[in-house]
Amino acid sequence: MNLDLWTKAPAAFGVLALVIAAALYMRIAALPEGNDTMKRIAGYIREGSMAFLAREYKVLAVYSVVVFCAMAATPSLGVIAGAWFLTGAFLSLLAGFIGMKAATLANVRTANAASDNSKGTAKAAALLTALDGGAVMGLCVAGLSLMGLVAVYVLYKDSADPKQLGTMLHAFAVGASSIALFARIGGGIYTKAADVGADIAGKVVENIPEDDPRNPGVIADNVGDNVGDVAGMGADIYESLVAAIVATMAIGLTTKPEQLQHLLTDGFKAADGQPVVAKTVAVALPLILSGIGLAVSIAGIFMARALKNFAPAAVLRSAMVLPPLLVVAITYFILPMFGVQQGVTVALAGGAIGGAMIGLLTEYYTGHYGPVKSVAEAAKTGAGTNVIQGMAVGMQSVFVCLLLIAGVAMLANFAMGDLGMYGIGIAAVGMLSGTAIVMTVDAYGPVSDNAGGIAEMSGLDPSVREITDELDAVGNTTAAIGKGFAIGSATLTVVALFSAFSLEVNHTRLLAGLKEMELAIDRPEILIGLLIGAVLPFIVAAATMTAVGKAAGAIVLEIKRQFDTIPGLREGTAEPQPKAIVDIATAAALSEMILPGIVAVLGPVLIGYILGPAALAGALAGALAVGASLSLFMANAGGAWDNAKKYIEKGGLPGHPKRSDTHKAAVIGDTVGDPFKDTSGPGVAILIKVMSVVSLLIAPIIALKG
Repeated sequence: MNLDLWTKAPAAFGVLALVIAAALYMRIAALPEGNDTMKRIAGYIREGSMAFLAREYKVLAVYSVVVFCAMAATPSLGVIAGAWFLTGAFLSLLAGFIGMKAATLANVRTANAASDNSKGTAKAAALLTALDGGAVMGLCVAGLSLMGLVAVYVLYKDSADPKQLGTMLHAFAVGASSIALFARIGGGIYTKAADVGADIAGKVVENIPEDDPRNPGVIADNVGDNVGDVAGMGADIYESLVAAIVATMAIGLTTKPEQLQHLLTDGFKAADGQPVVAKTVAVALPLILSGIGLAVSIAGIFMARALKNFAPAAVLRSAMVLPPLLVVAITYFILPMFGVQQGVTVALAGGAIGGAMIGLLTEYYTGHYGPVKSVAEAAKTGAGTNVIQGMAVGMQSVFVCLLLIAGVAMLANFAMGDLGMYGIGIAAVGMLSGTAIVMTVDAYGPVSDNAGGIAEMSGLDPSVREITDELDAVGNTTAAIGKGFAIGSATLTVVALFSAFSLEVNHTRLLAGLKEMELAIDRPEILIGLLIGAVLPFIVAAATMTAVGKAAGAIVLEIKRQFDTIPGLREGTAEPQPKAIVDIATAAALSEMILPGIVAVLGPVLIGYILGPAALAGALAGALAVGASLSLFMANAGGAWDNAKKYIEKGGLPGHPKRSDTHKAAVIGDTVGDPFKDTSGPGVAILIKVMSVVSLLIAPIIALKG
């Protein structure tokens, strides 16, 4: 079996993914947009989305240049490592840009497809259009990440300096991670400031329906769906895949050769009769497995497209759950060709099945099931009880989800024996093996949501809104599953990154003739680091919540000003000024995302340089334990509040209709939950990944301290 050929295959699948993405993009662009009103509204959304990206990318360009200069000036990193940092960052930005373009083309075309039901195929046509819009993002995220990582591996695997491959991989991952942090938090602040501001001003102050064209905040809200849940989520998942692969490769690079022999079956020989180098297999395997995952995901996307005439919920749920399981089945037959023991298959299966189960658990706690119904019932006695019950549901979900993640880690550890931490890395890769299709289904949600808003604002027949509402309802479910999946995979990835950091530090210390770093819990520096790491997620959560609140307040005042000063706006005879709302949300997002970025990037550097590697290890452990719990709690509590409101709106509580006191109480809960689930929860999850990846990059530099 030619290992070199197999390690290049993921790049080939990446190229194929980009070709398919280009074909789908052109198919979407060729579809009709609808009437002039639809085109005008879609133009506002597209213009606002791209304007936000342009301004955000300018800020990120400055940040990237500063970090590049810092890396270039560091002797152990240098200009080449800085260049790979820029590459990781650029590919993340490129995926977000292409995905955003596709989503803002697909939204109006989805609405138009839903309006033509002359042949009874409107729902299927609308589903296909929205799915294709999401697939462009999903394919670009997975394809670009694998192409970048394969390029690093191929160029440096035979380097004379054994440390060079690891350094370049870590630099690439830091580029991906830091851009993901800014994109996710910046997009999250924007989307929730616009959403909360538009909801309060429209539903509470003016008492008008959601997506009412008189509300100047509606356009900004639709823009926010794209910048937060398309570009932001895409950067998040891109970074998760890169981090999981790099963590596992790093463990393979720094694990002692005699231990890595346990990865192979006894007596396995390569095609040329020479013993296989276990380290080479250990480093290449995560890339190979991810390449298989991309190939299966491509097939899954076409399968979902072929099933467009079936119920959207069943199609999309199957599309998210089945590909990782198929990857496991294929791996079972392929691994023996490399002489790899089947414990790897068990670890991979644990991650793949665990990811699917986390998605289903998230759906249970945030869908229209018992927990959400209890939150809706609590709204009967007011907003206070609604908020209390939502928080309780979020806390319950943390207990179940983290136990499941711990179970996956235990299974991977047991399956791999002496290579337990490598097994956990493989489990993280398995959880992310269906990245392309997970991102496809997740990006489908904002496209269908935008389609419903465009249909409402354009005054299309109510039957059109019925179709888009059904698609949007499925999108809300898949979005909640996607958030749970993202946080769960982040947690498992950070466990692997923590191990990679510890191994990197000890590897450097042993080469310098020093004893290995001790991670005993009774060491003062470990405990101090633990406490410092534990507070960092709260700093990021507080900063992002405050940012959303301040920006939403400013948006409410601006919307009220427009209703009070623009003659005829309340009567629907005058046009609102959505650009002012877009500007407020954009300015808030770009200014307020700086503090979380500083905490994530500079926090590990300062702790490592001042207190040493042991304290930094403690900080990573504290941030992991608190960050994983807090992000799951916030994401699932927010989802529960959101769907409790929707449950009431759909008549789930007889005698408590829309605009009743019960519904108003649920709207307040949803207002609290919006920044929980779409800003702070995802932001905290990315924080712990960025901290870990930055720590891995600086590990050789700080290893000799203390």
